[in-house]
Amino acid sequence: MVPTPIGNLLDITYRSINILKNVDYIVSENIKHTLILLKYFSIKNKLLSLNICNEKKKKNKYIDMLNNGKNIAIVSKAGTPVINDPGYLLVKYAYSNNIRVVPLPGACAAITALSASGLKTNQFCYEGFLPKKKKSCEKKIYSLCRELRTIILYESPKRLINTITLIKQIMGSKRKITVAKEITKKWEKIKKGTTKEILSTIKNDTNWTKGEITILISGKKKNKNNIVSSKILNTFNILKKETKKSTAIKITAKIFGFNKNILYNNVINKKSNEVD
Repeated sequence: MVPTPIGNLLDITYRSINILKNVDYIVSENIKHTLILLKYFSIKNKLLSLNICNEKKKKNKYIDMLNNGKNIAIVSKAGTPVINDPGYLLVKYAYSNNIRVVPLPGACAAITALSASGLKTNQFCYEGFLPKKKKSCEKKIYSLCRELRTIILYESPKRLINTITLIKQIMGSKRKITVAKEITKKWEKIKKGTTKEILSTIKNDTNWTKGEITILISGKKKNKNNIVSSKILNTFNILKKETKKSTAIKITAKIFGFNKNILYNNVINKKSNEVD
């Protein structure tokens, strides 16, 4: 598994170059694009195709080649293979056939953008591309509303304004986000601010409607207030009618980002006071 640069060709590692020079075959998501990289580093090797259209058909052929002692390097169009790119099935079947899979470290747009996002990096989740249909996209963003970790998304530049608009509408105008465009390339731009500020920026700059985009959204802040609000209690009371009390407490705490132990103690104390 050989990561390739996401923009700047000099970001490739010495180890990656050495592997690409010495394997028997290079399996590529986009042969034309990979040839640019190979030519730049004077690498001559036989290229084979592996993309979303032919992966199911070609995986068995490549597994047979590996079983016959051939060494194969997998590369995507850019970045780390298999991350939102084809190759998963080949890796899966390699394990099923007791074939060793060797991952190399290297470029990944999600992690590169995260490191420069100015948002919390100790906990994060990667969600890839949002659904294309508006209702499905809205549903997905709603499901991420209570996520406490930093959220990483990929997005098409043509949909960027609509997506940020939805994030603003659903998560609020003050939610902190970072938008990274064309990471490692000479047109690289990274902008951090509230959803309201970012939306204003990209609407007034047509350069944001071009290139590869990574969106990072700050996680929801934990409720540091130890007081259990009536809204939290009402939600708990509704849920406990449908499920066990302990489960209702867990779900309610997760919905509001509230400490489940504090909620539990509050419920127990309230019950004791009612008995008294």
